[in-house]
Amino acid sequence: MDSVILLTDASMALQPNQNHILIVEDDQGRKEFSLDAPVYSIGRDARCDIRLFSQFVSRRHATLVRLPREDGSFYYRIIDGDYKGKPSANGLLINGRKIPAHDLKNEDEIVFGPQVRAIYYLLSRDTMPSGPLDEYDVTLIGPNMMPEFED
Repeated sequence: MDSVILLTDASMALQPNQNHILIVEDDQGRKEFSLDAPVYSIGRDARCDIRLFSQFVSRRHATLVRLPREDGSFYYRIIDGDYKGKPSANGLLINGRKIPAHDLKNEDEIVFGPQVRAIYYLLSRDTMPSGPLDEYDVTLIGPNMMPEFED
């Protein structure tokens, strides 16, 4: 008898009802990143997971780390600098305050440098539509559902 092994995506098992999104604005415009990996490097370097286009941003400006909560969900912490602990040249402004690390919450604003920022969103999948939105509410009826009219 053959045995069957089921593999599950750990990110789906951990957080089935939340989306973590980072909207980045830099010299090349606006980009959206859906977050689900355990670690992201952020910076000017072409090898960064989330690349920022600006001369005012460090090559390895910040690191995003996914951390677990007790309820099985997770959150992201942003840390100034690279994963080895080397800080960026200009630091991070989070919600207007210069701090070296921060546990991200919905709608937090991260400023990396002049005209380079990101907004973090934590969205519940329960409130998101599961399919395409229709412009009209259509109810289908059959001929036998039509009222009989007499001339």
